[in-house]
Amino acid sequence: MNPDRRKLLRNGLLAAGAAAGLAGGQQLLSRALGETTPADAEAKEPVKESAAPCCSSGPALTHDHQVVFLNSAGQAKSRKEVCDESRLGIKGRKWVMVIDLAKCDGCGHCMEGCEKMHFIPPGRKWLKVLRQKDSQNSAPYFMPQPCFHCDNPPCTKVCPVDATYKRSDGLVLVDNDRCIGCRFCMAACPYSVRVFNWGHPNETPEVQALPYSPESGVPRRVGTVEKCDWCPDMARVGKLPACAAVCPMGVIYFGDQNEDAVTNGLGETVRLTKLLKDNAGYRALEELGTEPRLYYLPPKNRSYPGPAEGAKK
Repeated sequence: MNPDRRKLLRNGLLAAGAAAGLAGGQQLLSRALGETTPADAEAKEPVKESAAPCCSSGPALTHDHQVVFLNSAGQAKSRKEVCDESRLGIKGRKWVMVIDLAKCDGCGHCMEGCEKMHFIPPGRKWLKVLRQKDSQNSAPYFMPQPCFHCDNPPCTKVCPVDATYKRSDGLVLVDNDRCIGCRFCMAACPYSVRVFNWGHPNETPEVQALPYSPESGVPRRVGTVEKCDWCPDMARVGKLPACAAVCPMGVIYFGDQNEDAVTNGLGETVRLTKLLKDNAGYRALEELGTEPRLYYLPPKNRSYPGPAEGAKK
């Protein structure tokens, strides 16, 4: 290419990109001109999946004036492709969670981790730690309750706008760009794990500046429904959900059912099928046919005082 023509093209496209406020224009421009970029130099190395939520990829302008979205690997995708990723799920995965009630001491660290990860305002809970007692004569115990991510979810069947949906990797998410606030999903959920944004969220400017994704749930929208999502943005980069990662007792296990392996915050990785069979794992309200992807291990052989005994000290 003629040097003068190259310079003219560079200046023109850079000016257009700056005027539109688009990120990543320099990298795509260099590729359009046949130049080598740092990303091209690293192209021979294996590319890791983006740590950012799918819909948070920044916009960029191509040499043919098309707006695309870049992930952290420099891969360009259309808006439809970007948003489809958050609705289709992570290919080849079937996420599952196991909560060992025999280990839970009710410390509440899981709730704190969840609130920090998702910028949840005070008074609202995506994850609850309930004090349970099955009968008058039985001992009380603590029961963490996130979303159950059912394989046969009643919530998705009643949503009139497809705002709440089931992904191929087993997760049930809410798209607040579509949610109209009818709350049909809240009425249909037998586990009562959904919450509603009644007022305008009091979020920091940093949170408000984040690009929205159903995989992160922020920034919030007034008049929409939200819930626990098992941190799919963390799962994309091979990390545990916030609740499992911060639990000091190793109560919450998370993993891939296809791999038959789950891991807790203490770094203990066990076979899912063996864990459930050896400890009589069960699913809450399974008789309803919801087929939840959350399993519980019964509170037996506890090595610490139960809620009643601990309160007397």
